[in-house]
Amino acid sequence: MTTVGEFMTTRLVTMDGNDTLTAAAQEMRDSAIGDVVVTDGDNVIGIVTDRDIAVRGVAENMDPNSTPLNRITSKDVITVSQYDDAVAAADLMRTYAVRRLPVIDDGRLVGLVSMGDLAVEREPQSVLADISADEPNN
Repeated sequence: MTTVGEFMTTRLVTMDGNDTLTAAAQEMRDSAIGDVVVTDGDNVIGIVTDRDIAVRGVAENMDPNSTPLNRITSKDVITVSQYDDAVAAADLMRTYAVRRLPVIDDGRLVGLVSMGDLAVEREPQSVLADISADEPNN
């Protein structure tokens, strides 16, 4: 059995729900990532992606300089353990139509597993795996 912990990313960026959309976008740009995990202290309360900022924030005429992440955060977060089976994680993504799952260990955020991570691990010859394994070009 291949576990989530074998290929999750531990390069995480977390932000407080009161941080602005602009701050999150700048952090994503500077870190070359497409999402931030929104936390309240040590608790994961949601995820915000670059697409969320564009579609839920800017397209809805929210001021990115003053709108807090809490306004656009996806809050029904499905999590996994680093010891969970990778196939089960993929099934969760499919069932809940999500592309990323925070990885929690003893109530603490330890990683993030994405659809791309699963593709690289499970189907290394796929187009998604090829794209996901490549260096960012932005």
